[in-house]
Amino acid sequence: MARRIDSTACVGCGKCQRVCIVGCITEEKNRKRVINEAACVDCGACQLACPVKCISLKLIEKS
Repeated sequence: MARRIDSTACVGCGKCQRVCIVGCITEEKNRKRVINEAACVDCGACQLACPVKCISLKLIEKS
């Protein structure tokens, strides 16, 4: 499972991006971060580094 960032809670500090071991987190124009879910290896480092705890596991929706 990949991680996801709640963009409404993200403060744009960049700590998650700095600790990402695969570089799948990028900065948007508003300084908020977004995770490329296809590249995420689910290590959890970004979630641990986030000071506002806006990163969580993305749940897979069943159809």
